[in-house]
Amino acid sequence: MATEFTVGDDQGWTINFDYEAWAKDKVFHVGDKLVFKYTAGRHNVFKVNGTAFTNCTIPPANEAITTGNDVITLATPGRKWYICGVNDHCGNYGQKLVITVLEESASPAPAPSHPTAPAPNSAHGISGSGYQLLMAAMVALAFLAV
Repeated sequence: MATEFTVGDDQGWTINFDYEAWAKDKVFHVGDKLVFKYTAGRHNVFKVNGTAFTNCTIPPANEAITTGNDVITLATPGRKWYICGVNDHCGNYGQKLVITVLEESASPAPAPSHPTAPAPNSAHGISGSGYQLLMAAMVALAFLAV
């Protein structure tokens, strides 16, 4: 089932807010929605690539989302970058968000009716957990950001 995330929770989409900390404990899946809430005219939202995100490069104005209640459905897995293009909100006030979107979450499998042997890799501590993959990606990005 899709989840709706209000970016920044009660603070909304604003300046001087730590969106990296906001996103770090959240898991985003294909089909989830991001809702950017702000006073129209004071902010906007641009979907950008990693380079534009890092450099706070503002795309053409006609690419801005500007309603103040902007809903973005996460349609594909991978990294997603968003910035505010008003004045220097991205560069000087940290109004930017990066997330990693995972494949659409599947319904949990029913519990087996009888005990089963552990998977071969589990005996060696190897796991394909999406959470571990997400954490590894975030650590790698943290090193790239430094």
